[in-house]
Amino acid sequence: MTARNNSAATPAEPAEPTACRVCQEFELAEAVARSRRDESRATDCRVLRRRHRAAEPGEHPEHREPS
Repeated sequence: MTARNNSAATPAEPAEPTACRVCQEFELAEAVARSRRDESRATDCRVLRRRHRAAEPGEHPEHREPS
């Protein structure tokens, strides 16, 4: 018997809504910092991303909580 691979039949669902470009830039900068083992910079990126999301709650629809 052979096992069937059904991964192509079911599309993967995104874990969270698509982030805005600024959020994506902070996420990329954090990943780069972590790859360089610069945890201080990685923490800065997380803090800046949170501040960005909190700054203008209605400005970015991607940041709203699902209803």
